[in-house]
Amino acid sequence: MAGKRSHIFSGSKYEALAGYARAVVVDDRIFVSGTVGVDFKTGVMAPTAEGQANQALDTIEWALKEAGSGLQDVVRVRVYVPDPDDIMAVSGVLKDRVGDARPANTTVCSALAVPDCKVEIEVEAIKGSG
Repeated sequence: MAGKRSHIFSGSKYEALAGYARAVVVDDRIFVSGTVGVDFKTGVMAPTAEGQANQALDTIEWALKEAGSGLQDVVRVRVYVPDPDDIMAVSGVLKDRVGDARPANTTVCSALAVPDCKVEIEVEAIKGSG
């Protein structure tokens, strides 16, 4: 039997544009959409991959907290980086912010839909697993 589904919205214009939620919660599982390094309240994007990765994780952490969880419960990370030269900077941020959880991780070099974005991160978490 499937669990009850709830949604978390960050107010990003991209959520409204494409018809998705920042996160979907089903029972103890949390699925956070791909998140770029834009501060959705101000529209400001950091100029560096490191700054954008930190901002993306700030948004992800907020969504997880709204779902009653946190970065410690992350079990899966997917990272999209257009420039291979930015992988080490982004990986360093991930290690600092999520490293203690030791989630499964996939990093892909690929163009991103939002201009000037240097990273997009999505995560899956299980409440209470950390």
